Amino acid sequence: MAAKNKFMNAMKMPAIADMFSSEADRQRESGDLVTEVPLAELHPFVNHPFEVRDDEDMQKLVDSIKENGVLTNLTVRRRAEGGYEIISGHRRFHAAQLAGLESIKVQVRDVDDDQAIIDMVDANIQREHISPMEKARAYAMRLDAAQRKRGRPPKENYSQVGNNFDTKTSSDELAEKVGESKNQIFRYVRLNSLVPDLQKKVDNGSLKFNPAVELSYLSADEQKDFLNYIESQSCSPSLSQAQKLKAASKEGSLTSDKLEEIMAAQKPSVPPRDPTLTISVSKIARFFPVGCTKQQMENRILKILESYFRQMAHEQAHEEER
Repeated sequence: MAAKNKFMNAMKMPAIADMFSSEADRQRESGDLVTEVPLAELHPFVNHPFEVRDDEDMQKLVDSIKENGVLTNLTVRRRAEGGYEIISGHRRFHAAQLAGLESIKVQVRDVDDDQAIIDMVDANIQREHISPMEKARAYAMRLDAAQRKRGRPPKENYSQVGNNFDTKTSSDELAEKVGESKNQIFRYVRLNSLVPDLQKKVDNGSLKFNPAVELSYLSADEQKDFLNYIESQSCSPSLSQAQKLKAASKEGSLTSDKLEEIMAAQKPSVPPRDPTLTISVSKIARFFPVGCTKQQMENRILKILESYFRQMAHEQAHEEER
């Protein structure tokens, strides 16, 4: 009898509720749920560092959604105040709005704030078009979130150029994920210390990346003075000038006069190149034998000109004798 009971227990059928549980129930148990929600219930990620642009690529996405629908579900999480916060899919969400959709499929994840930040950055950081400041904000957000999750290292172990841990740090993991060195990641993070108007110049290309990193070490007031100067002079600093400004700031000697002295310094003069005259080969090829090279054409033209001006000089001298 004991053997029979043991056999029956081994063969025990699953509960009816388990047999007929829905896919939604199983998704809830796993922590993720795919469902369709109204667009009105979706909200952008707080402090989302990536811009959603109404450009040609966005219009292509809108056209695709009108024809085929949204092919990849958005990833979201529930908000305490109601609705859902988008973790990934901000461009698809915006395109769905422009396409006139009223609802969209989402994957609901149960994650805390820091994991949501990590997932959000990882889902967007490999976009084709990311501005320097988008990357700077995203890197800073992800590093802070990852460090909070694992516990921040002692201050003496945290630096822009490395650490003395035997295990991987948050910056190690990010460097592997995005394919950039840790030093370069921290240089991007430095850009967040620029005043907003200088950040805009980094994004529009009027302030180059390397000088911008050096300028990020200036105080906010020094940066504003610098901004006023370059706008009044319609100029931009070289890397060398930016490094000198940083050094003067560190020494506490970056006055308005010092700033102007550094920025007004000119590079050693370079002898100007001789002006050049360019004539298309196709315009003169008919005057030369087939197969004549550009150098042969140039030599022959010079000889013809020399001969012409000798003849002109001879005729002028003969005219004066008369």
